[in-house]
Amino acid sequence: MVTIGVLALQGAVREHARVLAALGADVRLVKRRDDLDGLAGIVLPGGESTTIGMLLEEYEIAPVLRSGEIPVFGTCAGMILMADEIEGSNQPRLGVMRMTVRRNAFGRQRESFEEVIDGAPVAGEPLRGVFIRAPYVTEVGPSVDVLGRVDGKIVLCRQGRFLAGSFHPELTDDRRLHRYFLEEIVMRLPHLA
Repeated sequence: MVTIGVLALQGAVREHARVLAALGADVRLVKRRDDLDGLAGIVLPGGESTTIGMLLEEYEIAPVLRSGEIPVFGTCAGMILMADEIEGSNQPRLGVMRMTVRRNAFGRQRESFEEVIDGAPVAGEPLRGVFIRAPYVTEVGPSVDVLGRVDGKIVLCRQGRFLAGSFHPELTDDRRLHRYFLEEIVMRLPHLA
């Protein structure tokens, strides 16, 4: 059993923890630097990305995540934090993925929606994502693999040990994207530093 952290500063922490536990992971809520010790991976949930970015710096979590030693799966605000460029913003970020994101790109809270992710790397039924004030990726570097789109917009991508989605897979009953993170990134790439 691997231990996966869920950043517990904001967002759908319990929902991510529930999915990971159902997949057999030992889940640890991460609130400070010491909580990262021994993790096989970590999930960065949604929330307010500027606030989360400041807290990641204040609690000295950001430098550890920037090192690339721990695989990271970011959703919504987590995706924003993982990007090295954020359109129109100089907010704190991890900057671990060579991509540019646009915040609130699909509209405000009242324009939230659920949609099929074209090209998602999961077998079976189409993967559906819940989009709430969601970002999308406007540009990727050569090291970033695009794994999913909605209306032609990039909403899911991967760069080595880093997986980022602009939607909320934890708000559906579909566990396949979390399983992908565990099986294809955490378990397959333990030798990478």
